[in-house]
Amino acid sequence: MEGGSPMMTVNSSPAVAANAEGEEIEVLETTDINPVAPEDQWKSLFDQYDPDNSGFISTERFRDLLATHGSELDPHKLEVLLALTNGNADGKICYQDFVNLMSNKRSNSFRRAILQGSRQLRGCSLRDEVGLGLSQRLVRHVAYETLPREVDRKWYFDSYTYCPPPWLILTITIAEVVVFMYYGFQLDRLVLQVSSPSFLKSPLPYHPQLRAQAWRYLSYIFMHTGIEHLGLNMAMQLLVGVPLEMVHGALRIGLVYMCGVLAGSLAVSVTDMTAPVVGSSGGVYALVSAHLANVVMNWSGMKCQFKLFRMAMALVCMSVEFGRAVWLRFYPPAFPPCPNPSFVAHLGGVLVGLTLGVVVLQNYEQRLQQQTLFWIFFCVYTLFVLCAVFWNVFAYSLLDVRLPPPP
Repeated sequence: MEGGSPMMTVNSSPAVAANAEGEEIEVLETTDINPVAPEDQWKSLFDQYDPDNSGFISTERFRDLLATHGSELDPHKLEVLLALTNGNADGKICYQDFVNLMSNKRSNSFRRAILQGSRQLRGCSLRDEVGLGLSQRLVRHVAYETLPREVDRKWYFDSYTYCPPPWLILTITIAEVVVFMYYGFQLDRLVLQVSSPSFLKSPLPYHPQLRAQAWRYLSYIFMHTGIEHLGLNMAMQLLVGVPLEMVHGALRIGLVYMCGVLAGSLAVSVTDMTAPVVGSSGGVYALVSAHLANVVMNWSGMKCQFKLFRMAMALVCMSVEFGRAVWLRFYPPAFPPCPNPSFVAHLGGVLVGLTLGVVVLQNYEQRLQQQTLFWIFFCVYTLFVLCAVFWNVFAYSLLDVRLPPPP
């Protein structure tokens, strides 16, 4: 069921209809479907099962429809749809639920019905299936890495098409490597680049003297203090970010990532006012902390292999990278009075991940606009950004902060 009805697709695909008495279900061949809008297709099909125009069709009729045409469906989707009908306490399906089913969308009512009927899912899990190709095995692996319910994993496995591919995290990572290599050759240094007198002269890192240049609150992610800094961030960014983007999409993951990046630089400007900021740790820590929190909250449902060991390793990597940042911040700078880059951006990213990020990752295939908790956290985040902006405008002069000279 890829973006259309399993019974009604373009040209020569079978459409389901019922006779006047509503006793039989037969297959009709349609040849002129392209000119009709999708909404009209669903309405026409729905009306064939709702002759009284009540706005509902019985789950019995829908179950018969699935039994008759189940061979046309992906087996996992058929299993999910049967669970939906078995778990529908009202015994009927409204028009909007019908459209959601046919168009591969899932509303809150859909999820509630699935949760009620998921006990009816008796088929084998995705992990038990054999004969899968390399791309299918990758999708199955991602499903078990990120989704806590088998019904969601099966739905995702049959719906994912690699179109679009997980381009966002890969693009950001490639850009970070390119920028790092460029400055590595320019500064003739790959380890501890921050100790070079020309490191902060780039237009990319955040510097307190140049905080009026608004792009620096985001562009600092492309500068890293050295190859050790870049390597740890890249590893976490790719291992966690790419699977999350495959499941939740570039828009959601980009939102969490960029909110973490912005929160990181603003947190530094408020709490560590004299320090510069470099590195993508704010965004990386937002994604990793959101994912780890999601795993913990859904511990019994997460079926990823060695999850305890892997969570421990993720925490070790985060701690090592954070410890390196703390050590560097208090290590005597190579060019005083400008201190080394701050570590507070890591903490800003973690806070975003544990609040906004957790909500985004929990709502698989549901519109964030309909999630009350998402809007609460988003409003709190927006308030923090506004307060930080006012702080940057007024606090430095009011507190008479002695800033390091511009690079």
